[in-house]
Amino acid sequence: MKRVNLALLVLGLGSLVYMVVKVGPGELLQQVRALGWWGIILLIVSEGAANVAHTIGWRHCLGKPKGNLTLMRLFGINMAGYAVNYLTPTASVGGEVSRATLLASTEGGPKAVSSVLLDKLMTAMGHILVVVAGALFLFWRVSLPVQLWVAMAVTTGLLSVAMTVFLFLQMHGKLGGLCRWLVEHNFGGNTLRTAAQQLSKVDQALKEFYSQHPRSLVLAVAWHFLGHSVAIFQAWLFLFLLGQPAPLATVAAAGFLSLWFDLLTFAVPMNLGTLEGSRIVVFKALGCPALLGIAFGVSVRIAQVFWACFGLVSYALMTSPAGGRFRLPTPPWRAPRQNSGLMEDPEVQPMDVLK
Repeated sequence: MKRVNLALLVLGLGSLVYMVVKVGPGELLQQVRALGWWGIILLIVSEGAANVAHTIGWRHCLGKPKGNLTLMRLFGINMAGYAVNYLTPTASVGGEVSRATLLASTEGGPKAVSSVLLDKLMTAMGHILVVVAGALFLFWRVSLPVQLWVAMAVTTGLLSVAMTVFLFLQMHGKLGGLCRWLVEHNFGGNTLRTAAQQLSKVDQALKEFYSQHPRSLVLAVAWHFLGHSVAIFQAWLFLFLLGQPAPLATVAAAGFLSLWFDLLTFAVPMNLGTLEGSRIVVFKALGCPALLGIAFGVSVRIAQVFWACFGLVSYALMTSPAGGRFRLPTPPWRAPRQNSGLMEDPEVQPMDVLK
């Protein structure tokens, strides 16, 4: 898996270099400079607003968080996971593990893991709903190549089926079903047996959440929908700052199509190459020059890198022994033990999240 992610990273970097050379580094730099510092700051702020909306969506997947889990702390945890996903070749897995590990210190292992799994699905649902709504909005308003419409329909359908299956497994507590079946047939030994026990706790937490908090899940999807929709504002802001205002249909198309490509390329580390390449395809499909598309992609990347760096700082503060009030408290399942009058304080390990 690591080799696949590394290969994707190398291919993405190569594609990005090729695109920059193709459109001209000087022309690209000139376009980005035309945004001005205030334009870049506005894009960063808009990206931050989207991240806040996604954090609120995740908060709804927690049911009733404990009193010491503030929205600001949850935002820091969310951005720490975002940074790991964005900056490391882990195909959006490493960041989710990081989020669950950090959250487990206050919410407990099964609840932390179940909330991350719920949030991942609700995020995807919000994402695909934006894409579907965009397709319905654009169908009679924007002329796009037939091949693009067909590709959107097929991939959206396949992703919808996959999410429906994942939803079914979560609602009925079947995520650990295969693991439990292997244990019942004496495969895997004690290691797999322990994993099956922990997955059963997560499955139970998921079943309880679906039965007790259905309204919270709807609100989570709504907040994620809002967070993804910021892409439309970013497309409008980018064109406005460059003095190239476009009709609402064109702006909406740029935002919706960008989101659709992002949905397809989530596994590429940093969206390297795919972010800029997809924006070129989008803008060319709308009759705009490739230079405008790659400049938009680079502008969005600047905002994303800013928040990824923010996430790294948050992660460092929350895991550093000298992190002050950001330091993670010792989880209840790893409570200090009394030994000859001295207290031991073992550190949290990623594999302890489910315990």
